[in-house]
Amino acid sequence: MDERFAVVASAGSFLKEDGDEVRLPHRWTPGGVGVRSAFTGGHVLNLAVAACVLNDLYREAEVGGVELRGVRVRAQGGFDTSGWKSTGISYAVEVDSDAPQALIAALIEAVDEVAEIPRALRQGAAVTRLSG
Repeated sequence: MDERFAVVASAGSFLKEDGDEVRLPHRWTPGGVGVRSAFTGGHVLNLAVAACVLNDLYREAEVGGVELRGVRVRAQGGFDTSGWKSTGISYAVEVDSDAPQALIAALIEAVDEVAEIPRALRQGAAVTRLSG
């Protein structure tokens, strides 16, 4: 059975004021980042992808001189619950900006290549428990 774990990370004009988000400080946005997620391992793994992509969009936009009013990243992934193997993670990006759509598309494409957490997961990573 494949169980899905969906999360949302948003900043700027996409922040909600309904109190259902957890707010975290963020280097590039004065209002911080809003997170909508349950707290399970599956959700946290997917949130790592969403948060990394959101953060890197702001970082790369600043480098490229692109003003972003807001960013929202929705990520979800599943696990085969018989062995708790990930069945993959997917994400979608929404950007609020006056920049040309082609520039925003190029920014999203560039971030997909440089975002550290998605890159690490795509290559696989050893996880070891330390004693003591």
